[in-house]
Amino acid sequence: MNKTNQLRDINRFKQSYIIYKSDKGFNLYTDFSKKIILNNRNILGFLNKKKSVKRFKPTDLFIGFFGYELLNNLIGIKVPKQKNSGFPKGIFYKPEKIINLNNKLNYNQNLKLGLKKRFKININQQSYTKIFDRFKKKIKSGETYQIKICTKYKIKSKIDPLDLFCKLSQTNLAPESFMIKDKNYSIISCSPENLITKKGSMITTKPIAGTVKKSKNMDKKNALKYFKNNLKETKEHNMIVDMERSDISRICKVGSVKLIREKVVEEYKDLFHYVSLIKGELKDKVSNIDIIKAMMPGGSVIGCPKISTLNLLNEQEKENRNIYTGSFGYLKFNGDLKFNIIIRSILNFKNISEISVASGVVVDSNSKHEFNENYIKAKALIDLFK
Repeated sequence: MNKTNQLRDINRFKQSYIIYKSDKGFNLYTDFSKKIILNNRNILGFLNKKKSVKRFKPTDLFIGFFGYELLNNLIGIKVPKQKNSGFPKGIFYKPEKIINLNNKLNYNQNLKLGLKKRFKININQQSYTKIFDRFKKKIKSGETYQIKICTKYKIKSKIDPLDLFCKLSQTNLAPESFMIKDKNYSIISCSPENLITKKGSMITTKPIAGTVKKSKNMDKKNALKYFKNNLKETKEHNMIVDMERSDISRICKVGSVKLIREKVVEEYKDLFHYVSLIKGELKDKVSNIDIIKAMMPGGSVIGCPKISTLNLLNEQEKENRNIYTGSFGYLKFNGDLKFNIIIRSILNFKNISEISVASGVVVDSNSKHEFNENYIKAKALIDLFK
């Protein structure tokens, strides 16, 4: 049986599985022997659990996600009572089988969802502007320097997540793409942003801050000129790089943290991003929980300074973010780990598909521009439903 047929059969027989982008294609994780649903009470036990193995195998890992609210609690940030769908705060799986797939996922069924309704946004432009103006005052008073306003697009829909993920991989493949299909939910993501990659004592993080829409006149070369000449985009990028460099420095040896790739452009389906890469060597006896608490939630999708900005966001937002701006990835039993930031994602739970996006507000920002930027970010996912 070829690998495509294996994927079809796993999907058809309603097995739970995860697909995660790898350097050579995709990895399919399945035959789960454990499923751990995380909450505020058991997360420390999960992260502190010793996982000793005599001979390390590729399946010696847990793979899954931390939700935004769970990560806030982990670092001592309270989230006020908000509208809540009841979706779990985090879930991790222990796979017993990993299948390597190539970059071309040929499952695509080209299903037409036939949706009669459009996605509904939870914050219209008028409400967004009020929040925007409130945060601009916070910036001018020095309570924060940059803050991300989250908007959600929702629609009632039954979906085939594998079909949508295959379409996404063909049109908007991103380096941190993943999908999860379980009995009562699915997640489809084309996240571009790696938050943590730890191998041995070395760790990297890849902050992304800066977005511009593609057009006939906006190619990759012109995008770089745009970012370099745009004061707002430059300020935003510099702040996020400085914050993530500060976060990683808390767990790394003095003098080891370096900016090894600075302000380059990455290309995606509808837009370009401004990207840097930071590397460091971990201090002795730093645990995975130390790393997670230092780095999560990822600063590039929150704002800075991180802690005060999280408090401002949580006071303002009336609805749980769920997976959005949480992290998906794996913890290997040998101590290595890799996690992204969950953005550009569809969460389908209770037959509701939810897309969350955010744009950054700094002192030079324009509310109409940022509101429209949110739609640009959501469009590649909304288009999958056509």
